[in-house]
Amino acid sequence: MAIPRGDAVALARALIQIDSRNPTLAPESPGEGACARALAGVLENWGFSVEIDEIAPNRSNVVARLGPSDAPALMLNGHLDVVGVEGMVHPPFAADVRDNRIYGRGSADMKGGVAAMCAAAVLGYSPKAKRQILITAVVDEEYESLGMRALLASGVRADAAIITEPTRLAICPAHRGFVWFEVGFTGRAAHGSRYDIGIDAIMHAGLFLTELDELEKKRDAGPLHRLLGRGSLHASTIQGGVGLTTYPEKCDLRVERRTLPGESPEMAMAEITDAVARVRSKRPDLDARVTFIKAQLPSDVPGDSPIVMRLQTALEREGMPVKIEGLSAWTDAALLNEAGIPAICFGPGDIALAHAAEEFVSVDEIERATRVLTRVVSDWCN
Repeated sequence: MAIPRGDAVALARALIQIDSRNPTLAPESPGEGACARALAGVLENWGFSVEIDEIAPNRSNVVARLGPSDAPALMLNGHLDVVGVEGMVHPPFAADVRDNRIYGRGSADMKGGVAAMCAAAVLGYSPKAKRQILITAVVDEEYESLGMRALLASGVRADAAIITEPTRLAICPAHRGFVWFEVGFTGRAAHGSRYDIGIDAIMHAGLFLTELDELEKKRDAGPLHRLLGRGSLHASTIQGGVGLTTYPEKCDLRVERRTLPGESPEMAMAEITDAVARVRSKRPDLDARVTFIKAQLPSDVPGDSPIVMRLQTALEREGMPVKIEGLSAWTDAALLNEAGIPAICFGPGDIALAHAAEEFVSVDEIERATRVLTRVVSDWCN
């Protein structure tokens, strides 16, 4: 794939044209392998030292370096996987350009950002630099972050990191985490006429949902985060019952809790189990089992940290507004911060367009992100 050196827009279009749907989310899709190989080839042509690490069949991370491998490193990171394309209102992998926008699955989330960071690295790097620029493009961020976990397990480290997720060119030092639970309710099956022996598992789930609703009404009172506001909780899915004339014996409810920095999965679990206990105090026949499914930690970097200040200075020098915001979505920044690498998000595109029926990224935003990140890279190297 021949891409002019440092041409972020051409690289973005080339990456968008490669189907890299996450096979866990879109069965029978190809995975990130072809996209990783194409990106690795471009970066090699641009002068990077490049490694490809296969995490799973046809699912590979790309690690590319400029500068001494033992020198202090600035990591620029993004993910190569995209979600499914069902319901899209334009060709998902054509990368058509209309009205100064590139359309396609992954254009905003986040191949426009990956292209900007790669172009910025090669444009801003000085061969005389004694510091290192590290490009990492990983798999599976959209599901379990297998790529980032494997990257960190392999020993890759950096002194700071910028993830080029779509932030509309705002600096995003923080985002929420999440915890997933399943609450299983067990009643007693009986004919619909036998109220004397039937126990309605769905009705019990409804009482529990009412308790959760009361909990959410109180959440505005705190705790609150400076950028993220409050945490939240919602009921995601519910299943139960077998027919109109039967008391339902089973009802399974899945719940997501979005957590603030400082809120742990254990705290979220306690909220759920306490809500069950309150319902049981009113309905002793309640039989409910809470099962933990999965958690990802929140991410938070102080607003006066060096990496935030470098980005802020670069924006000011480009004559662009400095916006510091919380990001609504979860990202791999949480895993980097947990590993001791201060990581923030900054990139072209709007997270509201991620996974949408219409997804695009502005050409102008890719170019502006590239200019800002080029300044950050140059500042780091010098």
